[in-house]
Amino acid sequence: MNSIDPRAIIDPSARLADGVEVGPWSIIGPDVEIGEGTVIGPHVVLKGPTRVGKHNRIFQFSSIGEDTPDLKYRGEPTRLVIGDHNVIREGVTIHRGTIQDRAETTVGDHNLIMAYAHIGHDSVIGSHCILVNNTALAGHVHVGDWAILSGFTLVHQYCHIGAHAFSGMGTAIGKDVPAFVTVFGSPAEARSMNFEGMRRRGFSNEVIHALRRAYKTVYRQGLTVELAVAELAEMAGKYPEVELFRQSIVTSARGITR
Repeated sequence: MNSIDPRAIIDPSARLADGVEVGPWSIIGPDVEIGEGTVIGPHVVLKGPTRVGKHNRIFQFSSIGEDTPDLKYRGEPTRLVIGDHNVIREGVTIHRGTIQDRAETTVGDHNLIMAYAHIGHDSVIGSHCILVNNTALAGHVHVGDWAILSGFTLVHQYCHIGAHAFSGMGTAIGKDVPAFVTVFGSPAEARSMNFEGMRRRGFSNEVIHALRRAYKTVYRQGLTVELAVAELAEMAGKYPEVELFRQSIVTSARGITR
């Protein structure tokens, strides 16, 4: 059974599964689907086409699934898809996509999106990510699983943030951040790898040592990116984590943060 506050406004075409809670003065528009057990706080606006999965919690004053302000958007029926078990805190804004790209903004599972963060159109957020207060992602940004973006991190459009990457407070990212890499500053500079995050997630000492060697190959030996990637080939064949790091460099379209 759902728990819908009588002061909420819900379009008749919206689809709410069992166990959904909606707080007072929230507005759920047409073409919105909400999975079971999701809790929508007060003063939340959800606009479709949007699908929100199971057991999410969306706090007050968030705007989810609104049209993008991108000037090329002309009202096309683009989408927002949010997975399961996400926590979306106060005042978060997440915009739908544009037909010029994926026509869809995507958020995975088990993410913590903290107060006043913004996720721009056509962005793709993986799973188990943390976007700390006031993080702002421009359009077309991709964030890999387990990445952590500290407060007031700014990410330029089309940038890719690799899995397990970390940004310090107030970092301005204008190039791709390879997997596992820690960046700080404005503009962002690579400082190390997210070794503490790896330890917390159970990475073995052997894997951490291999990634440390891989980082030094790319960032400390004075090699070009092409030569560094070639140097990593043998180690990447032994360690999937090093291959993930290597691939995040090989596939970079904007160039990597160095």
